[in-house]
Amino acid sequence: MSVISYTFPAAAICFVILLFLGLRREALLPPPQCVQRHGVLPILVITAVYAVAAFCNLGSAAAPQSFCVFERGKSATLMLPETEAIGSIFYYTGLGTGDYTVALSTDGETYTDVGTMPQQYADLFKWKYAEFDDDADLTARYVRITAHGGTELGEVAVYRADGTKIDVSAADALLDEQSLVPDAPDWRNSTYFDEIYHARTAYEHLRGVQPYEVSHPPLGKLILSLGIALFGMTPLGWRFMGTLFGVAMLPVLWDFLRRLFHDDRIAVCGTLLFAFDFMHFTQTRISTIDTYAVFFILLMYLFLYRYFTEGKLRYLGLSGLFFGVGAACKWTCLYAGAGLGMLWLLHWIFRGVEDVRAGEGRAFTRALLGNIGFCLVFFVALPCCIYYVSYTPYATAAGLRGAGMYFTRDYFDIVWENQKFMFTYHAGLEATHPYSAPWWQWLFDVRPILYYLEYGDGNTVSTIAAFVNPLLCWAGLLSLPVLGYQAVRQRDRRALFLLIGYLAQVLPWVFISRITFEYHYFPATVFLVLGLCNVFDLLRRRGKLGSVYCFTAVCLALFLAYYPALSGLPMSRNYAWYFLKWFPSWPF
Repeated sequence: MSVISYTFPAAAICFVILLFLGLRREALLPPPQCVQRHGVLPILVITAVYAVAAFCNLGSAAAPQSFCVFERGKSATLMLPETEAIGSIFYYTGLGTGDYTVALSTDGETYTDVGTMPQQYADLFKWKYAEFDDDADLTARYVRITAHGGTELGEVAVYRADGTKIDVSAADALLDEQSLVPDAPDWRNSTYFDEIYHARTAYEHLRGVQPYEVSHPPLGKLILSLGIALFGMTPLGWRFMGTLFGVAMLPVLWDFLRRLFHDDRIAVCGTLLFAFDFMHFTQTRISTIDTYAVFFILLMYLFLYRYFTEGKLRYLGLSGLFFGVGAACKWTCLYAGAGLGMLWLLHWIFRGVEDVRAGEGRAFTRALLGNIGFCLVFFVALPCCIYYVSYTPYATAAGLRGAGMYFTRDYFDIVWENQKFMFTYHAGLEATHPYSAPWWQWLFDVRPILYYLEYGDGNTVSTIAAFVNPLLCWAGLLSLPVLGYQAVRQRDRRALFLLIGYLAQVLPWVFISRITFEYHYFPATVFLVLGLCNVFDLLRRRGKLGSVYCFTAVCLALFLAYYPALSGLPMSRNYAWYFLKWFPSWPF
């Protein structure tokens, strides 16, 4: 840390305070009926620009696709053109866990064990270097690799001591894709962070084998697997769908903002804030399931709001549909569902008070009972069916087939046992992590998480960090008391809607004792943007749109400044230390 780096957060805090000083009591302009200046052109441009930024340098489109299948004790032998002094062995892992013993020989008869090639659960679909014994003689013409578990190995490259690759020929899958061997392992060609679980499991679903990661419902991994089906088991393949959903969030949010505030200018600024928020950018480019949960949370709240404002039952049904799809991706959507339930209850309480005062008590009772029946179908029965059917890959991997399997005790037991496992796993998880952060730290951006960290030559470093743009994080937090004031003192139902949406994503974590991380705040960032756009609307009605544009522009400038830290591009360590590390707890 340096004196220079402390000036940035100080300036940011002052900037946020100045934004909110614009809310001082002044005459308000009337709320607009609908300000539409350029139709859909702005969101098309924003979506296109963001899509280019998100898909650019997402990951390699090429990786070994043929694998040598090893049973325990099985060996494969590589013959070098001549006896060489080996410097390193580079290999690409596939499914299955275990280790390989590396043995060398000069004559093909007598072999000496010289090291191992680990392939544990955290090593899958990665390029790795063999680990040699310190005192081993690495002069050899023959390299024998022996498996100690049921594993799949994608490719092996052998290098001389001077770093040049040795041309090795063999009629097996270990040497048939040598052109795909990268210069070094990194996030572009290998899994990183929780991709070791989710990308692997998505691939297992495609292969029809028992999944490894069963601590979350299956649907998110099934969506993820569509990218693998399109582009193969490659970094691009396992990251594609998450990034696509990250792009798809933008027009949905834009439509939501237009319906909330009836002003294209606010919709554009809010969409830009979310599109180029640090968390949104990083989280949708990693192959995990959180992106799908956030996408469906956004949809379920959009359609509930449309039901409240337009009164059409089909929108309530769509809200329930997307709640069911989201819950089948990740349980955090259940928190969002609790928010939906609270908003639905308050809606009918408010309506009941109005109808009773108007002498329409009987009509209200009939309408309420009919709506309860509708909700039982679309928020209970339909989500349960979606959730239940999402376990199809678990059942097919266990040998069940046909539509009739859904009505068997075996299928039910598969689903039920997984629910018990997930609950006990998450409730009893005890672990430590250098980047863990309790819920209250998310609110202030205290402890970002680094998904990837690699120090390079020439005083450079590569990181992939997940945290909220500090301006959005702090200004969004300050927008919550404004929502509370409007909801309580002004009885503003729109403000109440947004406030409950945010609290539904944060309050459950207050009571959770397991290890948590900054990325668990991702669903709440949607409501930070919505809450901040409510402040933008108040500023607009005070004739201060200039401050809204200025705030948005500074947030975009911060994204550009932090882009290397979010995308894994090499950057100067001095740049990271003196300009990006605003607080000692930020791990740059």
